[in-house]
Amino acid sequence: MWRRSSSFILDKPNPPPPLSSDSMASEVNPNTNPNPISAYYETRAKHHHGIVTSDWLEQAQQAAALLRYPDSGRRRPFSVIEEFDKWRQQPDLAEAVAAIRALAAVIRVSEATTMMELEIELKKASDALKSWDTTSISLTAGCDLFMRYVTRTSALEFEDFNAAKSRVLGRAEKFGEISYKARKIIAVLSQDFIFDGCTILVHGFSRVVLEILKTAAQNNKLFRVLCTEGRPDKTGVLLAKELAKLDVPVKLLIDSAVAYSMDEVDMVISGADGVVESGGVINMMGTYQIALIAHSMNKPVYVAAESYKFARLYPLDQKDLAPALRPVDFGVPVPPKVEVERSARDYTPPQYLTMLFTDLGVLTPSVVSDELIQLYL
Repeated sequence: MWRRSSSFILDKPNPPPPLSSDSMASEVNPNTNPNPISAYYETRAKHHHGIVTSDWLEQAQQAAALLRYPDSGRRRPFSVIEEFDKWRQQPDLAEAVAAIRALAAVIRVSEATTMMELEIELKKASDALKSWDTTSISLTAGCDLFMRYVTRTSALEFEDFNAAKSRVLGRAEKFGEISYKARKIIAVLSQDFIFDGCTILVHGFSRVVLEILKTAAQNNKLFRVLCTEGRPDKTGVLLAKELAKLDVPVKLLIDSAVAYSMDEVDMVISGADGVVESGGVINMMGTYQIALIAHSMNKPVYVAAESYKFARLYPLDQKDLAPALRPVDFGVPVPPKVEVERSARDYTPPQYLTMLFTDLGVLTPSVVSDELIQLYL
């Protein structure tokens, strides 16, 4: 009988040696985000609250090109962080997919002459992306899965370098396309679970959940949605606006009204920031308590998550998670001696989940471990 590994302990990186005061002043990691607020949270807030038009996106891409090539005679050295930042400006592109696109660009511009050199370059680029925001589970998982996917072929040992590099680049671009299409695949697979006349409870803003509901509306299914407001950033209000544009009946709830409204609900559909080895999920703060309430009232809880969010983590409780901090505004002054909980996410154990909608198929939480073994072997 296979036992789940305690990879959340084994995979933790060794802490770096302490720096002297002189070296701390002179050696600053350019890939590290210096902001104490989680970059994961800032990215979500910016993309959810900003209205990005196609004209703005085209101008931003032109500006990025000018920044990278300031004049025709001299080219700036390639930076995987800049490439990643360029891709993640696209509002519909997940952060992990942006990282996958950036890593594929590393292969494309690489001047390595052996497979070992190319793998070292990819490893350094992957580590740089992961260190950019250590709190982003999908970013870390996406980079790890990319490394496993593009180098996992025995044919590389029997080919000359140029042919092997082309093969690796082809696998990298294929993995990018698979990851990019994951959301639409999930939306199609989930349609059998949405029936006419049902009421669906959603929490906060999730692009994959929005895609599921949008596809159901396009299929002329009749359903109603209850959106929690998603405090403190009110992402649920944004989702309610998007659903209203689709003419989907939607009702906005304050977060504390979930138990009060659960009698009206037929199912809960949630997104996920990460799916862990136990089959549980890490997601926006409040997901755990919604799952508890739904489970106690025999309401199914479905989680929609792309396979690049499958992470080699095994949290035992809420405190096992790396904190992803966010600003919290209560609307009134908070006394300086009062401690404020600023964590942006929580962990929902697998026993409170019914099914996971993924691009690998519709899975029970207990199957996640097997899928993780297949992904990472």
